[in-house]
Amino acid sequence: MSFVSGGGSLPSLILLTPPPRPASRATLDATFRPPLEAAISKLKNEDEGATLIVALTSPFLTGQFLRHKTLSWPESQTLIAGLYGIISIICAKLSIPSEVHACPGSVDVRVVLVDHDPSRQYTDFKPAIETNNTIIVDLATFASAYHPWKYIFHVNNEAGYSLLTTYLKMFERIQTLRQDQLVVVEGGLAMSVKPSDPSHFGPQTNLHTTVCLGGTFDHLHPGHKLLLHAAVLLLNVPERAAKKSCRFIVGITGDELLKRKKYAEYMQPWDVRAMTVIEFLFTLLYLSRDGWRRDPDLQLSRKEGEIMARFRDGTIEIQTVVIQDPFGPTITSENMDALVVSGETRSGGEAVNAKRHEHGWHPLEIFEVDVLGAEEVGDDQPTKTQDFATKISSTAIRKQKAEARGRI
Repeated sequence: MSFVSGGGSLPSLILLTPPPRPASRATLDATFRPPLEAAISKLKNEDEGATLIVALTSPFLTGQFLRHKTLSWPESQTLIAGLYGIISIICAKLSIPSEVHACPGSVDVRVVLVDHDPSRQYTDFKPAIETNNTIIVDLATFASAYHPWKYIFHVNNEAGYSLLTTYLKMFERIQTLRQDQLVVVEGGLAMSVKPSDPSHFGPQTNLHTTVCLGGTFDHLHPGHKLLLHAAVLLLNVPERAAKKSCRFIVGITGDELLKRKKYAEYMQPWDVRAMTVIEFLFTLLYLSRDGWRRDPDLQLSRKEGEIMARFRDGTIEIQTVVIQDPFGPTITSENMDALVVSGETRSGGEAVNAKRHEHGWHPLEIFEVDVLGAEEVGDDQPTKTQDFATKISSTAIRKQKAEARGRI
């Protein structure tokens, strides 16, 4: 199994320096849109479709000890939402499909958070994978596990070159790069930050053993990627020797409930949607010194209405299950901790806890992910000038496929 879109071409990487503070929609757009647009534009003409990994580097984790790291979930998911919002606008304006396994000319963009303090000095680096109790890894582990690349994009400013230099010191022992594989892109607005200061991030979030999320996940697009990424950030990953793994339960709507959706004939079957979810999570969770040179052993297991996968030596278990009602496993299994919702499904979270209360079960902690901002924002004020949200929904993707085949 490979996460490379289209199954053939190698993915490319863009290295992004720490985000501006405060990280508003406007400042994120000013900082990251120029380099992202340049990288996506270069990749859009790939015959097989292209994959771009966006490595956003910043000291996301705090804590002195490896197994006791903490993160600010609200801050982290807001950054992911901001990046996917920018990506959605770029792809919509340039008419580039951005869902997973789209078509020739598509660019499947995936954000990865990398824990990195620019002031840290790496000495005597040897390729190695070192994990902690979160899904986020540091720059050294990222370099050791994420490879090989087709292109590596880097930003044309002082911070961008500093990050590239640090990364290449680690990466030179892993993959030999030609000069034409290193592509410089213009940076956006450069802002002065002190990334090593933990006060840049908000209160730290308690992590959980079992996290749940539900949805249709048809034609996996940036909105889905945001939800999935935000949800797995909440996992408290145990040590390898632990008897129990942490679990991420993804309820995926069954085919029967979707027959009345618009353009239902272009709806992907449940097993395709489930495997695409697992494939996307591969990007965030799979770690191997071999990178993606070999087919990974995800310890896949299947039974009726369920596909499971394991990552990181079995410490993370992904359970995709078919759901035939709005509640899914949240009201059939007591042993759950957290439920991730979007603004559109907030009321569903409240309904889940009401049902659990009827059973005499503890309520789930509800985490609400930011709405994907797929609209243009003015330079000086947040007035929406053009909204692209309707172009990136699953319904819109199915409509485009129908129009392409002349069935409307």
